[in-house]
Formats: sequence, C-alpha cells, structure tokens
Amino acid sequence: MAFIDYYKILGVPRDIAQSEVKKAYLKRAKQFHPDLHPEDPKAKAKFQALNEAYDVIGDAEKRKKYDQYGE
Repeated sequence: MAFIDYYKILGVPRDIAQSEVKKAYLKRAKQFHPDLHPEDPKAKAKFQALNEAYDVIGDAEKRKKYDQYGE
C-alpha cells in the first residue's frame, strides 16, 4: 500500500503549528468542496482525502503517531 502524505494533501509543511492546521484545512476545504465543483467527478474523493488528512493532522495525538510511524 502506498504511503499517503497528509501534509501534502493539506498543502502545509511538516513543521506547521498545530494552531494553524485548522486554518489550512478550511482554506483547502473551500477549494475542493464538491458542491463548488459539480462537474468534477473526482471532487468528492479529493474532499474525502482532505477530511481524512485533517482528522489525523488536526488531532495532536494522531499527528504525533503519524509523524513517528507514518500512515
């Protein structure tokens, strides 16, 4: 299984402050939201990947484990 880089999905560097993660997520969510791109068949998948990335990187404990062990 291929490694998924959640930082790349969120468009942030690995050393981003925890307080800045939500701001980055909201910015990308507006960019990739499926309702804004109804003609793009991949929009829903991109948005789901973004949500998954935020779920991990947005939680300090999950982020710590992700940074230590990977996906």
